Amino acid sequence: MTGLALKGAISDHELEVLAEGGIVIENNLILATGNFDELKSEYPEADIQLLKGNHVCLPGFVDAHTHICFGGSRAKDYAMRNAGKSYLEIAHAGGGIWDTVTETRKASIEELTKNTIKRANRHLNNGTTTLEVKSGYGLTIDEELKMLRAIKEANEKALPELIATCLAAHMLPKDFKGSEKEYLKMISEELFPVLKEENLTHRIDAFIEQSAFSADDIQAYFTKASELDFDITVHADQFSTNGSKVAVDHKAISADHLEASTDTEIELLANSDTIAVALPGASIGLGYNFTPARKLLDAGAALAIASDHNPGSAPMGDLLTQASILGTFEKLTNAEVLAGITFRAAAALKLEDRGKLEAGLLADLAVFHSDNYQDILYNQGNLKPCMIWKNGELVFDRHKAP
Repeated sequence: MTGLALKGAISDHELEVLAEGGIVIENNLILATGNFDELKSEYPEADIQLLKGNHVCLPGFVDAHTHICFGGSRAKDYAMRNAGKSYLEIAHAGGGIWDTVTETRKASIEELTKNTIKRANRHLNNGTTTLEVKSGYGLTIDEELKMLRAIKEANEKALPELIATCLAAHMLPKDFKGSEKEYLKMISEELFPVLKEENLTHRIDAFIEQSAFSADDIQAYFTKASELDFDITVHADQFSTNGSKVAVDHKAISADHLEASTDTEIELLANSDTIAVALPGASIGLGYNFTPARKLLDAGAALAIASDHNPGSAPMGDLLTQASILGTFEKLTNAEVLAGITFRAAAALKLEDRGKLEAGLLADLAVFHSDNYQDILYNQGNLKPCMIWKNGELVFDRHKAP
């Protein structure tokens, strides 16, 4: 992925493919990449691990948007949705986000930690070495802290690295006696300082949508977050527009979803430093249109692709499969898809130390049995990694997996 631009379209001929390649790792970093025989001569004292047969090595994938810390299941919602029930009908039947809030509140911190680790490790087995994980199913001070503490503990034990984000502004909780603005004021004044004190996250997210918080509601919330040096990310333009403008106005690191974005929002994002994050898992789960990825790239935007793994709208949680499908429907080059789940996704998390196979970056590697990198997307997620390195350590070998 060396030399590829952060923003705009990428043609496949821009990809540099090293035949007979080798990677030198020192501690947890890539020391050098290049021709294997040349590296062997340059580093004669190195311990050599020679992979037999044909392999393709990519940077470990980065999933910049997930909700894998939760309790319960929404399988009933999925069945009802496919049977033609509306969002409101599902909510009236006891489903929707509030169902997950209820089940997450019932779960202990130990249960949330254990299940987050389990889901994160499943992502690693599919090639993802870094995942963002949001709160947002607690929706009280104590319950949001429980979630974020569980994510922090899970990060210490899970194989991939977990990047926590506070999504206390996911929806107005049904049991809060007050307005949207009053809820947001309470969260920003009472929760934000604890997040800083316990170093639970440096990222604040909010869902800007008709069913959640308006662009007007969120202004003071994001202003407070910026004053406290939190990075901002936004659930934007999923069903209606407005979120992209808020993201750009508040210099958000990313604007995620964008399924409803029009040419106006696309131009706004393309002329900003905000990363556009497509979430094809939500489109697949809801039977909804995809993010206009082709238009965003052609306009000059930076496009990342994430799974949105959550119990409601995106239960699949397979980044490579979803990215491959998005590429098919939006006519993305292999280079654009791979960039969207590696270094461009890392940029959506403000991480400059991963996402490419370059000297000085983390040795996060995903290795596939193949003699052609094109096979990876061609198989639409069916070709899984055979080996994964995280921080220079071999953490998964499919040959030895139980």
